[in-house]
Amino acid sequence: MEKIADIIESIANEKGLEIEDVKERVIRALINTAKRVYGENYEYDVVIDSASRSLRLYQKITIVANDDERLQEDNEHFLSLSEAKKIDSGVEVGDELTYELSTDNLGRTAAQTLHKELEYHIQRLMEEKIFQKYQDMIGQMVFGTVTRVDSEENTFIEIDEIRAVMPRKNRIKGEKFRVGNVVKAVIKSVYIDKSQGIRVELSRTSPKFLEALLKAEVPEIKDGLVLIAASARIPGERAKVALISTTPNVDPVGATVGTKGVRINAVTKELNGENIDAIEFSSEPTILITRAMSPAIISAVKIVDEKKAVVTIASEQKSKAIGKSGINIRLASMLSGFEIELVELGSVKASEEKEESMKDLKALFGDL
Repeated sequence: MEKIADIIESIANEKGLEIEDVKERVIRALINTAKRVYGENYEYDVVIDSASRSLRLYQKITIVANDDERLQEDNEHFLSLSEAKKIDSGVEVGDELTYELSTDNLGRTAAQTLHKELEYHIQRLMEEKIFQKYQDMIGQMVFGTVTRVDSEENTFIEIDEIRAVMPRKNRIKGEKFRVGNVVKAVIKSVYIDKSQGIRVELSRTSPKFLEALLKAEVPEIKDGLVLIAASARIPGERAKVALISTTPNVDPVGATVGTKGVRINAVTKELNGENIDAIEFSSEPTILITRAMSPAIISAVKIVDEKKAVVTIASEQKSKAIGKSGINIRLASMLSGFEIELVELGSVKASEEKEESMKDLKALFGDL
């Protein structure tokens, strides 16, 4: 089989594949073809001569002792030591000899088999490459055109060489897409479906979508001058994002919001009107929780354990702290990672006064 290296390079260039990967699949295809033509039980090897750019196919035969019983049943896979030494005096039991098999006269059937094997293995290689490409893109934003919306309101979106799907649950409440719409989303997951092949799931409800939009809209985030430490969303309603500046010259919140809110408003528009609170991150939990509870003004924060915090507020701040349908406190909890318990300032004072009174009574009368 002459100039096989040229064929490998041609396939690699045409399909956008690595030459070494194509070479490995061509070898695998030829070995599988040889097994069908010469026998499934034989061992084969393929060598590509870089000088002549041609391919050579070899069959392996194992050397066994002269009295080995396998010689009587199978003299094609096994060769006696005495016969092997006639070929190479240095061989020993357990070694392998290789015989070159002609690839020029495989016949029409074998040629068709090889063609099918090559098609199969190159197709699998391309699918593996696509799968890995999108695996590496999980959490990244992509653009695509809607090609279909099914009866269950799953939206199918064409992105480059694949058709991705955005389930209804991953769509912001109130959104509806039509065929031809251009949609932005992040890749949520990539998996193999036995019947449908590679499946790429998109999402517009993931916090990663908010982060991707901010990265696209805010140059300081894109350039790494501002980092997104954490984010939380209730899709279509409200979101909170905690930001860190990597340089003292950049205000992370100001850079993200933009002049007159132009940057954050552009993101809000893409998120179907979702309001976004931007705060500066702190590694100190009490400070982070205080900022996360904005716009409520917090009187005190007490960290109970690694998962719980008690937040003290004035009575008039309670509705702001909780937010509509509990949105504010839920987002603050999601952003900070703490379960937040609200305590009104008046009830704290009453509790403290009661405790002081009990101490005074004990001082007067002792324990009864």
